[in-house]
Amino acid sequence: MRIRSILTIFAVVGLLAACGGNDYSPKPQAYLRIDMPAHAYQPLAGMASNEGVASTPLPFSFEVSTMASPLLKKNTKRDVWIDIQYPQWNGVVFLSYKHINGATDLRGQLDTSSRLMETHYKFASGIDEQGYEDREHSVYGTVWHIKGRNVASSYQFYCTDSAHHFLRGALYINCPPNNDSLAPVLEYMQADVDHLVESLRWR
Repeated sequence: MRIRSILTIFAVVGLLAACGGNDYSPKPQAYLRIDMPAHAYQPLAGMASNEGVASTPLPFSFEVSTMASPLLKKNTKRDVWIDIQYPQWNGVVFLSYKHINGATDLRGQLDTSSRLMETHYKFASGIDEQGYEDREHSVYGTVWHIKGRNVASSYQFYCTDSAHHFLRGALYINCPPNNDSLAPVLEYMQADVDHLVESLRWR
């Protein structure tokens, strides 16, 4: 009985010694690591389409990520809507094209782009705006990187030749916004959007 008591005392003392002197502090919040594949691209072709979409040839071409699944939603003489879907990350790049006739139509499309951008201002902690110019292929535009933990769309752009073509795009992730945890996915998709813009050609 005495030996059992002594062993119990040693066990209690050992437990207290193990716990004593160690200040517990919670670990900082972390997110699961997301390993992204290497970038690879192919010409936009062979898209799935919604039933009833017109077969008018597209007035532009560009290269799209091999990880994406483009969906043609509308194609008429003046308008084209395409969703570049990333089903594995629940992301999408919405593209809308308008055929324009000169400066008046161009101003209207620029005003529309500005109004759509304004809807994100109250959630943004900052916006980086960068101009783009490819004189050889008559592609001019602006790319916006919208910073902020809770912005719904972190990357948007428009491109135009200033006379006949106007293409606008916006990147979205279809889940509650938390751009800290989604950073690897957003950076990957943003690089794909940059490549889309750089490979854009009018027809």
